[in-house]
Amino acid sequence: MANNKTPAFEPHGSATQTSISCAIKEVWSLAWPTIITMTSFTVMQFTDKLMIGQVGSVEIAAQGNAGTWSFSVIATIMGVVTVVNTFVSQHLGANSPEKGPQYPWAAGWIALLSWAIIIIPFIFIVPYIFNYIHPSPEDANLVVLETEYATYTLLGSLFLLVGRGFSQYFFGMHMPKVITVSTIIANIVNVVANYILIFGEQGVPGFIPGIQGTPALGLKGAAIATIIGMFMEMIIPLLIFLSPSFNNRFNTRHPWRPSKKIMCAIFKIGWPGAVQWGNEIICWALFMTVFVGRYGTNAMAAGWIALGYLQLSFMPAVGINVAINSIVGKFIGAGQPNIAASRARVGVGVALVYMTFCAIIFIIFRQELMEWFVSGSNYTAEDRSEIVSLGANMLILVALFQTVDSLGIVYTGALRGAGDTVWPGVVTAIYSWVFIVGGGYIAVEYFPQTGSIGPWIAAATYIILIGITMAIRFERGGWRSITLLVGSNKLEAGRAAPLTIGPPAPEADAAISDFVDPPPPNG
Repeated sequence: MANNKTPAFEPHGSATQTSISCAIKEVWSLAWPTIITMTSFTVMQFTDKLMIGQVGSVEIAAQGNAGTWSFSVIATIMGVVTVVNTFVSQHLGANSPEKGPQYPWAAGWIALLSWAIIIIPFIFIVPYIFNYIHPSPEDANLVVLETEYATYTLLGSLFLLVGRGFSQYFFGMHMPKVITVSTIIANIVNVVANYILIFGEQGVPGFIPGIQGTPALGLKGAAIATIIGMFMEMIIPLLIFLSPSFNNRFNTRHPWRPSKKIMCAIFKIGWPGAVQWGNEIICWALFMTVFVGRYGTNAMAAGWIALGYLQLSFMPAVGINVAINSIVGKFIGAGQPNIAASRARVGVGVALVYMTFCAIIFIIFRQELMEWFVSGSNYTAEDRSEIVSLGANMLILVALFQTVDSLGIVYTGALRGAGDTVWPGVVTAIYSWVFIVGGGYIAVEYFPQTGSIGPWIAAATYIILIGITMAIRFERGGWRSITLLVGSNKLEAGRAAPLTIGPPAPEADAAISDFVDPPPPNG
């Protein structure tokens, strides 16, 4: 009996090459604006650290500690509203984009309520957290700086949280350039505000002159500048979303009233992301302030500088994560899971190559990267030498897990796009407490001779295991049975969708692993 199926790994010649080329182009067309968006935001944070680094090591430590503890509660809410991307992209794939605007509105109401009920009370708790972590009288100035920076960040987070749902809407609609432009503008405004508010009329000595009559606010100035940047990042997408032309196309203004049904739908899929993000940030906060912080301010400063470089390396991969979330959601909505899987693998490949390159850079230039941060005159020669030495060793560990980290980052986005959020969220929470916190505790209590590098070894173990676990989870394919959208005609509508608003045409040879069982033909 003849077998009409294509044998595994049998080449298809130019047809296969064309298919793979189209897949890469499709992923890249959505990924590059998203990568610029994520990288731009990270550059803003990195620039904040670099500017604060010219003020002193205590300020670097305070900014890192306060920012992480603040973001632990902010990220918990962001984990919920981020799934707007999944719902919007699946409706796009199902040829019902007019249903998308209800989700960012609902996410905005969730963000506003959460800010009032959770974040505002947390502002009054923050000082007790820092006093508990740093009980020594010698750390009194550090606690004051941490509290002040955290307070400003938490107050301004309303702009970040409300804006997040609307930015995820544009990602879900495969219109990332809207967010790219708004983020770049917001970051330029933030950097200028940083320069003015941090250094005042003295400017950056020997580099940029100051503005006469402007007070130098130091770390407080950086916090205010961050709020200004958050507001700009929110207002631009919101104005486009509400514009007459956009409203005429997608009826974006109509569903502004709170919808319990839509809010519950977002929470049902988003709560695992809240658990995942919130737990992970809390664990990293404990990691830096308690375990690494045990070895002194210089160790914390070196750790926050190393984390700054780590963010620069993985945020482009997070951009690919967001793009793959949108692409997978779109193809799932169109009833084409095989193509969704193939696109996820393309995204993983791109991220893997990039992050491996970053690993090489970190190893070769680790000394120079650290020295760049501590070139200011406020450091003694001894402090400068210690920070550079510790940070260089930390960058070696960061380099070791770069490649595997790309797997965890991108596959997590693919799983979210398919609606598979519960299992990854719970597993990430468990891993983060076991390895980041548990491993960090073991390192400082039982292997103190390893110094501040000991907790970093535990953190590296966590990242490697997350990458492997998420890759296995996605490739096993349990996400294929998840259904988010309702309606018996969802699949048919998706297949009939036009190329502009809807899924691209299906490809029978979408990925090498799909050659054996290609998706059914269109129609």
